[in-house]
Amino acid sequence: MLEASLSQLEKLVSDLVQHNQELQNTNAQLAEELKQARDDNDSLQLSLMEQEEKQGATAARIQALVDRATSVSAVDA
Repeated sequence: MLEASLSQLEKLVSDLVQHNQELQNTNAQLAEELKQARDDNDSLQLSLMEQEEKQGATAARIQALVDRATSVSAVDA
C-alpha cells in the first residue's frame, strides 16, 4: 500500500515537474514574442512620427504655393 502511494506520488511529482518545464518554455517564448511586438511597435511609432513630420512639411510647402498663387492672382486682378 505504501509502495503504491509512493509510486503514485513520484509519478505526480514527475508530471508536475514536466508541466512546470513546459510552462516555463511557453513563458519564455511569450516573453520573446512580447519583446518583438514591442520592438515592432516602437518602429511603427517612429515611422508614423517621421511620416507626420514629412506630411507637415509637405502641407507647409503646399500652403506656401497656394499663398503665392493667391497673391499673384490678386496682383493680376
